[in-house]
Amino acid sequence: MSITPRVFNFAAGPAVLPLPALEEAQRDLVALPGIGMSILEISHRSKTFEAIIQECETNIRELAGIPENYRILFLQGGATLQFSMVPMNLLGPGESADYVVTGSWGKKALKEAKKVGPVAVAFTGEGENFTRVPRPEELKLNPNAVYVHLTSNETIHGVEFHELPDTGSVPLVVDTSSHMLSRPLDIRKYAMIYAGAQKNIGPAGCTLVILRDELLAKTQANPAYERLPIMLQYGTHAADRSLYNTPPVFAIYMMNLVSRWLLSIGGLAEMEKINTRKAGKLYAEIDRTGFYRGHAKKESRSRMNVTFRLPTEELEAKFAKEAKAAGLDGLKGHRSVGGLRASIYNAFPEAGVDALIAFMRDFEKNNG
Repeated sequence: MSITPRVFNFAAGPAVLPLPALEEAQRDLVALPGIGMSILEISHRSKTFEAIIQECETNIRELAGIPENYRILFLQGGATLQFSMVPMNLLGPGESADYVVTGSWGKKALKEAKKVGPVAVAFTGEGENFTRVPRPEELKLNPNAVYVHLTSNETIHGVEFHELPDTGSVPLVVDTSSHMLSRPLDIRKYAMIYAGAQKNIGPAGCTLVILRDELLAKTQANPAYERLPIMLQYGTHAADRSLYNTPPVFAIYMMNLVSRWLLSIGGLAEMEKINTRKAGKLYAEIDRTGFYRGHAKKESRSRMNVTFRLPTEELEAKFAKEAKAAGLDGLKGHRSVGGLRASIYNAFPEAGVDALIAFMRDFEKNNG
């Protein structure tokens, strides 16, 4: 049986995974070494899986410098479920939260939070078609808010916070889905992080949640907490170390392999250097002549999701079609904004960026 060659996968998610992790999973898929059964069959109560999930947690703590006063949870439902779980657990009677909206995912998080309790919009970039993050003086933060929520990298619009805003004593809750573990992380600035794995740290099916103990205690003191379904209580999963019910076993196994890969290349500091170099090359090509136009303002450009336009929508459709034929897949922009998008996550090879740049130059020569 012939094997289909791998293309360069620019998709925003589910996205490219490290080849060494895929190869190890392929090698051991039928039977884990010394176990005699597949990771797809193994009991989540077995010592083997307990070792896998514990190693994954240990690796994430090492990579991101997560101290013991933060819980690491492996949940399901994607970041989208967290849009509801965050306010359901944190918003008590008479309390409110602030939301910073810099793209489609922040807008969705706001919509779900409004169903739970009072929330205020501290900033929205919608009037400018989500091209940038706010300047500090633009944030209208309530010092009495229970938390401030933001999306630190907007996958659809390609907007990224390179510095987090100062929220004072108000806990900061951040959706880091599409750039989690792409750069060093100062966990002290966060009360809570959540990230759908399928963007940058694993396959679809698992959501990583990192939660400070004092914020967890606040959720359990919330008068509405006991009325929540048990699976929507953070305390349920913290008490049972993400094993209250059957977790996404295979997704956690793959996340563990990805975490090993990150450690093997030198950790997050080295990963940031690679990501900065890849994005820098691509943005330089976008800016080179004016034929391509970046969507996000330069100071807010994402290093993970590079969004850009061509002179016409017809050219954009032609670009995506011809790029796919050339082995450059997934470059069509999100249906809500159009244009083109190159997602160049941690595992995306630099050779793929070079191939895209070469294609862009040829396309401009032939169509400019």
